[in-house]
Amino acid sequence: MTESLIDLRALLVEREDFEGGMVGRLREGLAQGGPQVRALKDIIDTLTKRLAVAAPPQQKKIHLKLGVANYFLGHVRVAVDNLLKAEGPLAAFFLGQAHVTLGQSRQYAEDGADTTDHYDAAVKAFERAEKSGYAPQSVQLQRAGVLRLQGHLGESKTILAKLKDAAAHNAEYYYQEGALAEAEGDIPRAAKYFERAVELEPRHSAALFRLGFLNDQQGNDYEAIGYYERCLKYPPVGKGVLYNLGVLYEDNDMYDKAADCYRRLAKADPRDERAKLFVKDSEASLSMHYDPEDEQLRMADRVVLEIPITDFELSVRSRNCLKRMNIRTLGDLTRVTESQLLASKNFGETSLEEIKIIMNAKQLRIGQSLDQGQQYEFRYRPQQNLSPEEQATLNKPVSDLNLSVRARKCMNRLNIGTLGELVQRTADELLEAKNFGQTSLTEVRERLGQFNLKLRGD
Repeated sequence: MTESLIDLRALLVEREDFEGGMVGRLREGLAQGGPQVRALKDIIDTLTKRLAVAAPPQQKKIHLKLGVANYFLGHVRVAVDNLLKAEGPLAAFFLGQAHVTLGQSRQYAEDGADTTDHYDAAVKAFERAEKSGYAPQSVQLQRAGVLRLQGHLGESKTILAKLKDAAAHNAEYYYQEGALAEAEGDIPRAAKYFERAVELEPRHSAALFRLGFLNDQQGNDYEAIGYYERCLKYPPVGKGVLYNLGVLYEDNDMYDKAADCYRRLAKADPRDERAKLFVKDSEASLSMHYDPEDEQLRMADRVVLEIPITDFELSVRSRNCLKRMNIRTLGDLTRVTESQLLASKNFGETSLEEIKIIMNAKQLRIGQSLDQGQQYEFRYRPQQNLSPEEQATLNKPVSDLNLSVRARKCMNRLNIGTLGELVQRTADELLEAKNFGQTSLTEVRERLGQFNLKLRGD
């Protein structure tokens, strides 16, 4: 039997007031799928038109409806603009939640304000909500969450301890306990609390997201995808859900679904330039072709390219010139031009012809990889004459860069474990890695810059 759709228009348009008890009905309606989302967008258009002709008292009520509706659609900045013009405990409570969402989304896109500003604004909004009559327990749980996000774990723990008995069957309480345990590094305990939250409230999207994230971190891709996809059913859908799910879809060759995630991000926040770049990367992947036979050929090419120059009989002059130019393998010769070789001291046409004969015998030519877009990998040699401080920096693990999920997984695929190994790579080589696009490259360059490091060739 088909479930009848909740009448969102009757909930938001036909009634003058919008109260806390209606929020649950709105969430239930949106969980019914696409038609309800489209219906809510039409309702927002209707309310916006009414706002233009309404009297001031009615305007405040319409702003409240617009604020809550936009919040659940993920248009958080629009929600904040409207909630600031509304009044009452419900408006203050959702304003606090909207500021928390904006603070958390700073890791995904710039929004013009510091994270601290959003969390401070959230605290003030929750205080107003409690003073004006919003449920104290709900407000205190949100305060505990903000304190945790601000790094005040002790204060957050104190609030949760006071609520333990009264909130024993509250899903939000178990979520906040789980988030605190995760912040303290106790992942098993965190997972246990998140699972309890979902058991009490299957639509608790924040707990579902954390369970997805924890599985993502452990490499359990399909379990993570399952949790993230459940989050999509229960608005509001955070940026983290769409970014992380998109990356997992790409990792598992579901490029069409990945592109859909990134399009939703770009549509929800037109100022999110990172989302736009992710859309381009994922759409480009839709037309990519992978042939295992081509991969085998590339592997065979790499073996040839790794052959050292010393394996061949060369004149003393040619050997010395190549040594001065730090050319050690046939692959290195594919990365220089003839004019660069001839520009080297004592390297003339005779030496050039000598090198060409060797390259032709291996079906290679000087400068070949430059013409083919640097499609081969080469062996790299560590830098010499480094100070102890410089060497210590290069020995740092690449995890110290705090890269995004996508960039971090690319580092793992390329077997890059330290900053020293990373700076031996060129930008072109990184861009050849699966799912590593211009956005990830920009991120890597910025993070390396914090250590005064650059990629090879930059």
